Amino acid sequence: MFNITPMVRNLLIINVVVFILQGSLFDARQFALYHFASDYFNPVQFITHMFLHGSWGHLFSNMFSLFIFGPMLERFWGSQRFLAFYLITGLGASILYSGVRAYELSELRHDTVAYIENPSPVAFNNYMDEHLKESSGRQLAIAMKRNPDRTEYVEESKSVVREVYDAIFNSPMLGASGAVFGILMAFGMLFPNLELFLLFLPVPIKAKYFVLLYGAYELYTGFNRVAGDNVAHFAHLGGMLFAYILIKMWGRNDYSEY
Repeated sequence: MFNITPMVRNLLIINVVVFILQGSLFDARQFALYHFASDYFNPVQFITHMFLHGSWGHLFSNMFSLFIFGPMLERFWGSQRFLAFYLITGLGASILYSGVRAYELSELRHDTVAYIENPSPVAFNNYMDEHLKESSGRQLAIAMKRNPDRTEYVEESKSVVREVYDAIFNSPMLGASGAVFGILMAFGMLFPNLELFLLFLPVPIKAKYFVLLYGAYELYTGFNRVAGDNVAHFAHLGGMLFAYILIKMWGRNDYSEY
């Protein structure tokens, strides 16, 4: 399973080289995936975002999974089908993510407009708690409560809320996670009874159960996101969903008893 295959090797090289060149040869923000209503959006980002990463840790986690699970799938399908699978699941993940993101941003816009129309210390504090990991505006909320007649505090709070909205609205998604989660899903479907030895588990676990638990975790965290959680959980689920659809369409499950 650890013998690297040609397409997996090529994808590893491309991702590492692109990451090294980010910030020096080109601005990664131009190729990360933005909301379709953002001024920074470009349709090509649906593909280019898959080859960008935000940190060495982000890159390592995705490439390690590709390195571990990708070669068996490439041997099973062949290089061309494996590449098609990788790109399609990554694209599908970004499409599902974009749909969920559009809904989340509509809720954010509703909250932003509601606050600007009816500002108050409590409403400001609630807005910051809801949309930021840490309520950095708590001191301003306290100042507003102590000085309710100070219009400059109210105007400052509106400005802060607008800044938070713009920052979240224009925050991009990047990384190969959607395609990688598609690979995990495919591995669990094609080699369901293959036992995996994981660092954080003292006993082996069959691939099908590992994928099931991981998918359930992503579903839970996707619907119960905390403020400041920047992980694209629905992109992960999108990759798994499109992987399931593709494999069923291809009708390849010859290793079900492996």
